[in-house]
Formats: sequence, structure tokens, C-alpha cells
Amino acid sequence: MSETKQQEATTEVTTSDTVVETPTAAAPVASATDAPAATEGDRGPRRRRGGNDRRGGNDRQGGARRPRRGGRPERVRPEFDQKIISIRRVTRVVAGGRRFSFSVAMVIGDKKGKVGVGIGKAGDTQLAIEKAVRDAKKHMITVPVDREYRIPHDVHVKLSASEVMIMPALGRGLVAGSSVRTVLELAGVKDVTAKIFSRSKNKLNNARAAVEALKQLKNS
Repeated sequence: MSETKQQEATTEVTTSDTVVETPTAAAPVASATDAPAATEGDRGPRRRRGGNDRRGGNDRQGGARRPRRGGRPERVRPEFDQKIISIRRVTRVVAGGRRFSFSVAMVIGDKKGKVGVGIGKAGDTQLAIEKAVRDAKKHMITVPVDREYRIPHDVHVKLSASEVMIMPALGRGLVAGSSVRTVLELAGVKDVTAKIFSRSKNKLNNARAAVEALKQLKNS
């Protein structure tokens, strides 16, 4: 038994000391031509021109928007300021029935001494306003005021059922009511006080009375 164990031990030593070297094949070097072509699925998402994936090519963060074609033109400021003091629907009885139209009373002025009152009547409101503006331009007057747009003296006028008095008042501003205030404001008159003595509520007559009073002013 001892001999057999000794033989086994010698055989184990001999087998452990021997090293068997097996030749290994060299790995092939991959070249650029041997690489497989990339498919569309492997490629990343393509970006559109303009720096954004949205249509239009404008970048929200840094891109400037293109100006619109056919935009609205700039509004031209009219020569005179205008204000409607009265608008009424009037009726005319004819053989076939009634015909309705609109009557517009308007005051226009440049706030530099020119003012006018006009009236227009038409079946459409816009057309009536245009007629009133044309009529006011025909009856426009120039108020004799000084450099500070103040009237020289008092005036008192009675026209139809309206009676108006206009007086200069230094440092009080514009103190007036009804359509008389509209006439004085669009005429550009400052530091003035107006008083309506009549009981008439007709704004057109009050405005015409104010214009008639301004006509009677004379430079001193």
C-alpha cells in the first residue's frame, strides 16, 4: 500500500509541474472598410434647417420672426378732432309707409382756435357722420384768442331757445356743461366759464349758441 501511494504522489507532482502551452490565434484587426454600414434606424434624428424641428425654421429662443406681409398700414391722425353730441333716429312718413334715417350732430376742432358744428342725415350711421363732418368744416370759425388760448372779454348770446354766456376766468380752467363744454374744449379755449341761462336741453342749439358767442369775440 505504501508503494502505490508513493507512485500516485510522484505522478501528481509530475503532472502539476508540466505546463502545456497552446498557441493562440491572433485576433483579426477590424478596418474601416470591414465595418457594417449604419442603417437608418441606427442614425440619430435629423434636424431641420433653422435650428428647430418645427416647421417654419424659426427658433423660439433666439430666432427673430419674419415680418408679416400685407400688414395693417399705420393709421393717419385726422386733421380735426371730432365728437358726436347728438344722434337720433328720425322717421319720415311716405305713401308706402315709414322711412327711417339717422341724424347726427357733431363738433370738430383742432384745439388751436378752430371749431365748427355740423349736422348730417342718412340711412346709415357712418354716412351720416361723414355728412356731419363735411357740414362742420363748411361752418368752421376761428376764435380770436391770445397766445395762452384765453378769450379777451365776456359774451352773451341768445340763439333760438338757447341762451349762453361765456366769461374769462383766470386760473379756473374750463368750467362749462352740456355741448357748450365740447365746443370750448375742441376750440382749445382755456381758463373760461360758461353758463346756460335757458331751459332748453337741445344740445345742437346749445352748441350753435356757443359758436355764435365765440364769433362775437374781438381782439382788444
